[in-house]
Amino acid sequence: MLFMAGRTTTATGASVKIDRTQMSPRERMGKIARDIGASNNIGRTLPHNLEAEQGLLACLIMDGGQEIVSDCLSQKLTADNFFHPNHQILFQAILELYKVNKPADLVLLTEQLKTMGHLETIGGVTALSDFTNLIETTTHAQHWMRVVRDTAMLRKLIRTTTSVAERAYGYDGELPQFIEEVEQTIFSISEERLSDSGKPVREAVDRAVQQVQQLIAGRGAIQGLITGFNDIDRMTFGLHPQEMIVLAARPSVGKTSFALNIAENVIVPKAGKAPTPTLFFSLEMGADQLAMRLLCSYARVKMGRLRDGFVDGNEQKALAQAAQTLKASPLWIDDSGFLTILELRAKARRMHARNKIGLIIIDYLQLIAGTDARVQREQQIAEISRGIKAMAKELNVPVIVLSQLNRESEREKRRPRISDLRESGSIEQDADVVMLLSRKVDDGEGEFQGEDNMRELIIAKQRNGPIGSVPLTFLPDLTRFENYTGQHSGEE
Repeated sequence: MLFMAGRTTTATGASVKIDRTQMSPRERMGKIARDIGASNNIGRTLPHNLEAEQGLLACLIMDGGQEIVSDCLSQKLTADNFFHPNHQILFQAILELYKVNKPADLVLLTEQLKTMGHLETIGGVTALSDFTNLIETTTHAQHWMRVVRDTAMLRKLIRTTTSVAERAYGYDGELPQFIEEVEQTIFSISEERLSDSGKPVREAVDRAVQQVQQLIAGRGAIQGLITGFNDIDRMTFGLHPQEMIVLAARPSVGKTSFALNIAENVIVPKAGKAPTPTLFFSLEMGADQLAMRLLCSYARVKMGRLRDGFVDGNEQKALAQAAQTLKASPLWIDDSGFLTILELRAKARRMHARNKIGLIIIDYLQLIAGTDARVQREQQIAEISRGIKAMAKELNVPVIVLSQLNRESEREKRRPRISDLRESGSIEQDADVVMLLSRKVDDGEGEFQGEDNMRELIIAKQRNGPIGSVPLTFLPDLTRFENYTGQHSGEE
C-alpha cells in the first residue's frame, strides 16, 4: 500500500498528525480515513476505496494522463471525488498538465507539484514514484474510475441527508417548501451521476440529409472505406464507422489472408486516396509471420520459392520495393498472444488516441479471453462480441473481426450459413455485417469444387444493404485474394 507524508489535511481543513513509527502502511491509511471521517462530524468513516483511487492515479501516470484523463472528464470526475486529500492534489496536478497538453509522467508531474507547492505534501518524489509499482497494466482503469465516482456519490449523499436530517429537526417553515428544497438537492446529485446522452433528432436528421446529398452527388459512389474488392464494395458501399464486420470461415480457407489483403488495400496510398491507419490484432500469428505474408503477397512472390531460396533478380527487386512501401505504411500489428476484451479495448483506445486509427482488424474472436474464466464459454463469447461492437462505436471506426465456423457445412458439403458461427449466437446479433468465406460449391451436386483458386464470399447479413454472394480468386502460393474476372454469381 502507498502511504503519504507525516501530516495531511482533510477536506474541511483540519490537520491530521500521523505517527509513522508504530503503524504499518495499511494501519496509517486506516487512521487517516477514520480521522477524515470524524472531521466531517458524522461520527463514522465515510465510504471510500483508497485502493481504487491509487489504482486510477497509477493508470493516469502510466498512460501519461492523456487518454484516461479524458475519460475521467467525460464522466465528470473531479479532484473532490477522491477521498484522500493527497489523491485530490495529485489528480489536480494531472489535470493541470492535461490542460496544457503535457503527459503526466513522473518528471513533469514532479515539476507541476513543485509549482503547486504540494510535492512534499504528498510525500515527495519517493511517494510519487511508488505509484508506478502499483500496477502492471491500465486494464482496470474504467472499473476504478467507477468505484471512485460511486463512493464519492455515496459520501455526498451521506453529507446531504445528514444535513437534511439536522434541518428537519429544527425546521419551522412550510413543509411543502422544505420538501421541495430536499427534492431539488437530491435531484442535483442525480444530475451529477447521469451524463447527457440523448441528442436532439435534428442533429441526426442533418447528418442523414448530408449523406443523402453525398449519395445523390456521387451517383452511387462508395461512401465507406474501400476494401479494394469491387463486388464487395458495390454491395456494402464500403466499410463504415461504428460497424462490426464479422469475417468467418473454416480453418485454412484463407480468412487471415483475406483480412491482410484488405489491410494492404487501405494502408497503401493510391491515386486520389490517402492511406488509412490500421491496427491489426493477431492473437494467432506473430508479427514477423504476418509481415512475411504481407510482403510476399504485395510483391507477388511465391512464399515457397522464397523459403527454398530460389528467387530471381526481378523477384528480389519486387521484394525490396514492397518492403519500402510497407515500411512507410500506417499499419500497426499487436501480436499479444493472450488478451481479454478489456485489454484489447484499452490497447485500441490508446493507439487510436495517438494515431487516429481508421480500421481495426482482429484475428480472431475465439482467441480472446473472457474476463471471468468461471462462466461458460458461450457467455464469455457474448461478452467479447458486445465489447467489440462497443469498441467500434466508441472509436467510430469499422472493426473487422475474424471468427471460426463449426464443422457442419463441411460435413454436409454445403455453403456455410450464419447459424454456423461457432460458440455463440450473440455474434450474429451484434454484427452489422456477416461475411462467410467458403470454397466454391457446385449448386447442382452440392459438392465442393476441386479448384484451389476459387472462393466464395457470402454476405449473409447486412443491416443497411443487400445480402448475396461474391466470387473471389484465391492465389494460395501468394496467399492473396483478387477480384474474380469471370461471371458474377449475383445476389441470392
